Amino acid sequence: MGFAAKYKGGGYEVIRGKSDKDAAAAALAEAEHLANGGSWELIAVGRVYYLSGEKARGQALFDGVTNGKAGGADLERIADVYAEAGENDKASSMYEKMLAIDPKDDSSQAVVGAWYIRIGQRAKGEALLAQALERRPNESGYYLRTAESLLGVPDR
Repeated sequence: MGFAAKYKGGGYEVIRGKSDKDAAAAALAEAEHLANGGSWELIAVGRVYYLSGEKARGQALFDGVTNGKAGGADLERIADVYAEAGENDKASSMYEKMLAIDPKDDSSQAVVGAWYIRIGQRAKGEALLAQALERRPNESGYYLRTAESLLGVPDR
């Protein structure tokens, strides 16, 4: 029996009658507890902390995930948070770490390439997209990411 089956969350009572700030804090605490060490879940909780102004608390969760054996998907999710926060240097650093894990991962190249275009570094973005499209020229998602970034359509 898994953790979720053993632990019964607090339900609506966690937030009932509390101010927005107190209810949000209680909901985040519950979400963090229910994450049970899952990297994606902890990154999602960290994202809310980070983007709501509690950067140190969010960063601590990100660090906890990356101190283990963080995979490319975890690094991408954290980089996405930094990008959302407008912290392009931190996002770039994390995206580059993601690319270094598997330099031939065309999906990662497409994601990062589109992001570089989105922030005005078109040459760098196009170089990554070219590599991705060379390996998988039939991947419609790569063309879609390219179009989104060139037209300024928000990332999904």
